[in-house]
Amino acid sequence: MTGHSSQFDAVVIGASAGGVSVLKQLVTSLPADFSLSTIVVQHIADTSDSSWTELLDRQSKVRVKEADEKEKIRPGTVYFAPANYHLLVERDRTFTLTIDQPVNYARPSIDVLFETAAEAYQSRLIGIVCTGSNFDGAKGLLYIKQRGGLTMVQDPETAEVPMMPKAAIEATQPDHVLPMEGIIHALIRINQQKTTRSTTPNS
Repeated sequence: MTGHSSQFDAVVIGASAGGVSVLKQLVTSLPADFSLSTIVVQHIADTSDSSWTELLDRQSKVRVKEADEKEKIRPGTVYFAPANYHLLVERDRTFTLTIDQPVNYARPSIDVLFETAAEAYQSRLIGIVCTGSNFDGAKGLLYIKQRGGLTMVQDPETAEVPMMPKAAIEATQPDHVLPMEGIIHALIRINQQKTTRSTTPNS
């Protein structure tokens, strides 16, 4: 990734309408040695249960689970925000769940996750905005970019609902605008670079 270090620790992903299929595609494509922590907000109904994350966990090579209050964020794990809770990342890289008022008409809010994760990870964070029907995530993605993180947006032409990617592109001028296949390829390549650096003497 030109202009960025390959030393990233975490990925935050936001999706809304149309997100279930692209998130399944992304998560199930991650290799078993994917070492970055991945944290996801998907706008879902208040009544949704954890069965979807359990299904993804069975279908994926990495661990997939709902985030828990005060849970330590671990490498190689994909965390989903529980329905009807904002998901915040603390500076000690643990989670906080809140039932504060919706942000951008959403709880969980993508902006809340992105902004708190940017404070915790600074330039060691990758932010990704995918398909969706509002503008949640646009402000948060800019926040990530301002702190030196890497920003990606799903190409609106490939998004089931292009409104959220378009809003993120307009607000942020992201580093990369890619179809989902390109985003997956970029994440795998970043992980390979990270793994290579960690196994190289004096790296």
